[in-house]
Amino acid sequence: MTPFLQLILVLAIIILAAKLAGYLSTRIGQPSVFGELLVGLLLGPSLLNLTGLSFVTDPHIKESIHQFGEVGVLLLMFLAGLELELGDLARNTRVSALAGILGVLVPVGLGFLIGELVGMPDDHAVFLGLTLGATSVSISAQTLMELKTLRSRVGLGLLGAAIFDDILVILLLSVFTALAGGGGGAGVVALTILKMLVFLAVSALIGLFGLPWLFHRFVQLRISQGSVALAVVVMLFYAVSAEVFGGMAAITGAFVAGLMLGRTPEKHTIEHGFAVLAYGFFVPIFFVGIGLQVDVRTLQLNSLWLLLVVCVAAVAGKLLGAGLGAKAGGFSWLESYQLGVGMVSRGEVGLIVASVGMAQGLLDDEIFSIIVGMVLVTTLVTPPMLRGAFKAPASGQVKEAE
Repeated sequence: MTPFLQLILVLAIIILAAKLAGYLSTRIGQPSVFGELLVGLLLGPSLLNLTGLSFVTDPHIKESIHQFGEVGVLLLMFLAGLELELGDLARNTRVSALAGILGVLVPVGLGFLIGELVGMPDDHAVFLGLTLGATSVSISAQTLMELKTLRSRVGLGLLGAAIFDDILVILLLSVFTALAGGGGGAGVVALTILKMLVFLAVSALIGLFGLPWLFHRFVQLRISQGSVALAVVVMLFYAVSAEVFGGMAAITGAFVAGLMLGRTPEKHTIEHGFAVLAYGFFVPIFFVGIGLQVDVRTLQLNSLWLLLVVCVAAVAGKLLGAGLGAKAGGFSWLESYQLGVGMVSRGEVGLIVASVGMAQGLLDDEIFSIIVGMVLVTTLVTPPMLRGAFKAPASGQVKEAE
């Protein structure tokens, strides 16, 4: 078969497996994303090794699937932003800031402590902590959408906390890599903060004043699916700008784009078009693709105890840090626990931070494999933990924002 035929056959298998696994997951009372993540693990090199089967000879297929998946997570975070109102998000700023900041500092401290206890060099221990501080709320956002609680106080606080988390982790990562490489610390901090602030300010100005006018003019051109196409372009530009100019993750840019376009009259048209595009094709590839990147067989038996310790610290760090931050911000104990659970998943953000550590020589192969295992475990346990947290008897107090 030609490389193109190999690619579309693999994509067909992935999407079909994702949807069947998602259906089975809902049948046992779990979010569909749990099944999609699990089937990705089964299709990956840990068991079946889909991209290593005899009919797959193109070496670029794994990278193509990864790129499709990256588009999927952008669409997912755009939809999350599209569902929210700026006013709702602003009313939860105190909770978001406290939960986001403590949700980074506590896991980073725990990771550093573990590294020190097992005899890692100080710089390696710090980097282990940084990987524990990362958060990817794409998994949680999808789960909350399924539970219809994304616009609850917890959902709003969670998404706001993820922004603070992203800013702080990127800031710490930039400072640490600059110091490790002999760069100027204070200058790097100032420049990183400035880039983030400028990106957020410019994005807000364009979104509040430029995009409504642009969409009003564009829809008058009577282009087929014009508003959806323009929204895709806006999302992609925001994602690129966030990473290139703002020094932030591309998913943050996609989320901000969705937040801005949620104010336009075309919101419902855009939401319908994106939902079809995302859930029919790209998002299942993203969730399955996480499992395709993981090979649990690379973990050494003598490293399993350290993996267990790191996983416990990863979960406990977010529950304690983000949860106590939410409580200090005025949430109830139940809401604080729910928000803490929503911050547990490390997803692709944890893998990105770990990859930087490998490139800088601050993580060895064994620790990198342990971090990958931690990312997989936290990503898998988050959906059922969130489902359980929102089934708690008192969860009725978590109401949708008006």
